[in-house]
Amino acid sequence: MPNQSQAKFVNGSIMRHITVMSTSGAVGLMALFLVDLADMFFISLLGQVELAAAVGFAGTIIFFSTSVSIGTSIAMGALVSRALGAGQREEARKITGSVMVFAALVSILTAGVILAFLDPILASIGAEGEAAEKASDFLWILLPGAPLMAMGMAGGAALRGVGDAKRSMSATLAAGAANAVLDPIFIFALSMGVEGAATASLISRFVMFGVAFQAVHRKHDLVTMPTLEDLKTHFKAITNIAGPAIITNTATPIGNAIVTAQIAKFGADYVAGYAVMGRLLPVSFALIFSLSGAVGPILGQNYGALRFDRVRLTLSDSVKFVTAYCVGVAIILYFSQGLIIDAFSLNGDAASMVALFCTYIAITFIFNGTLFVSNAAFNNLNRPTWSTMLNVGKATLGTIPFVYIGGQHAGAEGVLIGQAVGSVLFGIAGYFLVQRLINQLADDHEEKEEDIVPVEPNVPAAGLTSCREMMAEDADELLSDEDISKNTPRS
Repeated sequence: MPNQSQAKFVNGSIMRHITVMSTSGAVGLMALFLVDLADMFFISLLGQVELAAAVGFAGTIIFFSTSVSIGTSIAMGALVSRALGAGQREEARKITGSVMVFAALVSILTAGVILAFLDPILASIGAEGEAAEKASDFLWILLPGAPLMAMGMAGGAALRGVGDAKRSMSATLAAGAANAVLDPIFIFALSMGVEGAATASLISRFVMFGVAFQAVHRKHDLVTMPTLEDLKTHFKAITNIAGPAIITNTATPIGNAIVTAQIAKFGADYVAGYAVMGRLLPVSFALIFSLSGAVGPILGQNYGALRFDRVRLTLSDSVKFVTAYCVGVAIILYFSQGLIIDAFSLNGDAASMVALFCTYIAITFIFNGTLFVSNAAFNNLNRPTWSTMLNVGKATLGTIPFVYIGGQHAGAEGVLIGQAVGSVLFGIAGYFLVQRLINQLADDHEEKEEDIVPVEPNVPAAGLTSCREMMAEDADELLSDEDISKNTPRS
């Protein structure tokens, strides 16, 4: 059996692991999301709806760039946790370095393409006039810092992979604190407005990367500078997970861009209301956003240790966790909607969008959360293309017809309702597909165990093929296992 001294999730309460990892991750994410919400609050104090709309349009594009980085960080968490679960720490160090380089390169390419085609991209989501101009200024300042964000997020994923949720949280907390302090200075004291908000956010990217890398390198000694041979060795394993994960995660901002474009047809007030909702949602549901990153290492370590009973329990406990949390948040939002509308000086159409979200849309996030858990399971159980298909389907079949029909019958509010309906359908589909996958993997494992030849007294044990070796021979089923162990003797 592999050495599991570095695999803390193969023992103990699954629900406790989920709660600790998700809560720790959520604190850090909430710090960043609160700063985004503060950006919107400070911009709303300037009294120009066009500026609030500009931040909304820019946020849609930043969400796309960040989602690409989330995809590479998913590969980091999956590969590092699986290597540690199999007792291969040295290989985990090499993987960490390779994924960080990969994350930076992918982010540079993504940001470069966005900036090269920024004006037509903004036009395609409905930005025009001053809103488009200010959104462009915001993005030209912030997007060059995307590679730092990508490597910082990858570092946080490596820390979660080793079970250090506290230090993973500290990186995002430090970035959020820096942004919160600098926001009012740049926006008001230096009279930089929207550009000041972007500058503060850019500096926070530097802080996030510095804190995350310090923890990965100095505390855990979990990263080594990859050689060209390491990059070649790990490239397939990284792209097998990161490629589908990037497509999976970018499907959501693409779907949001479609929704933004539909809402923009009804005027800037609706866009401003949707922008506030877009900042309010991740703060309210930060625990659910962090859950996908938190559940991944738990699933990965238990899958690496062939503990299918715990893999199955992780899925069921995660869905229970999602449901309880979302119900509680929906109740709080319902009774707080008046305060929220007043705090952001919203009225008319903008206020109606936030009221709709707080009253009816928030509770449907149970199904978004279920889909997040399903994505984490697919990515860590060697079925990343399944999460890709689900998310692309949600962003297209689960969004376009529903928001179009909703917009035709109920205006901008109907667009939001249509988006929620699609999320419900795909959340249910994802959960049942994951259940089926886990049962299939468990059955395959049992069959291979039955095929093992019993040890005879005069037959050396070394002559037998272990179950883990048999599983690793199936490259299509365990692609990353082959890559992880290529240069490391199997236990």
